[in-house]
Amino acid sequence: MHPRQDSPHDRATDEQWTTSVLRLLVVAAVALALVIGPQLARGMLTAAWVLVAATTGYAVAQTVATWRGRPLLPPWLVTVVDGLLVVVGCAWTGGADSIMVAALPLVAIAAAVRGGAVAGRVGALLLGLAYTVAAVVGSDADVPLGERFLAGAWWTGFLVSFVVLVGVLVRLLERQARDAEAERAVRARLVETQRARVDGVRVVLHEFRTPVASLSALAADLAAGRLDGPARDRALTLLADHATHLDDMLDGLADLALTDGSPLGRVRDRAVPLAELAAAVLDAAGVDPARRVATVRPPDAAVRADPQRLRRLLTNLARDGGGLVARLSLPLPPA
Repeated sequence: MHPRQDSPHDRATDEQWTTSVLRLLVVAAVALALVIGPQLARGMLTAAWVLVAATTGYAVAQTVATWRGRPLLPPWLVTVVDGLLVVVGCAWTGGADSIMVAALPLVAIAAAVRGGAVAGRVGALLLGLAYTVAAVVGSDADVPLGERFLAGAWWTGFLVSFVVLVGVLVRLLERQARDAEAERAVRARLVETQRARVDGVRVVLHEFRTPVASLSALAADLAAGRLDGPARDRALTLLADHATHLDDMLDGLADLALTDGSPLGRVRDRAVPLAELAAAVLDAAGVDPARRVATVRPPDAAVRADPQRLRRLLTNLARDGGGLVARLSLPLPPA
């Protein structure tokens, strides 16, 4: 089961929802501050409430649009509007002494995340300059002009530095995400390779049973003296052929340690006499000797192939005959 991976659309939707919720919380915090301390409006309480009402409508509209999946404004324009609203709010609630200055880093973060490192730094610089204007224009008359510019310069430097730090953290998180994804991919490949190797071992072990059973039967017949003359010679030939076949399968099993999990190992082509192959296949398939018909034309015909794979294929075909006469007709030219 593969872990769930968020698409770019899902990540964008999450970012929009987070921004919408933060926007609503900031508006609610400003409204609560004006209720608790009306003096924060610096004598412009009505204008401040008008700004809060307009911002609330804008925040709700953005949230509804995000819920419907159709953003109200392009992301870059949303950041611009948010920045303007915060700067205007700072100008109307004390300038250099405004409590709304705390919302400036949120706008800077949004600019950095949406626009990237360069756009985020430029946005932070412009936001800091706009706040400097708000601090100069909106501060109380008893605040010296130097302090107003100093507050603007301090927040400008802070916002730019903050965005740079955010960019570093974002790159670090992205690198960690890529490393984690690469680690998951490597782990998945290892699991697939191990599964292929286990399946390969099972295939080879299964294929050992047929020649081993035939070897046991031939050895028992020879030991009991039930074979003599041509039958004994043929049994000895089959014993040698089965031994060669087992050796081929052992080579294939050894290759599992060197390959990517192939159940058959490397291909080993060599000249295979078809007459010997036919006799070995019919014997391995358990076909009654009296019912075997093997025709090879010309009699010394051979084919160049991997004997293990070819024998497995033909044995399965002969075995699937269900006890009927197994006929192999192989009119192939000599190898």
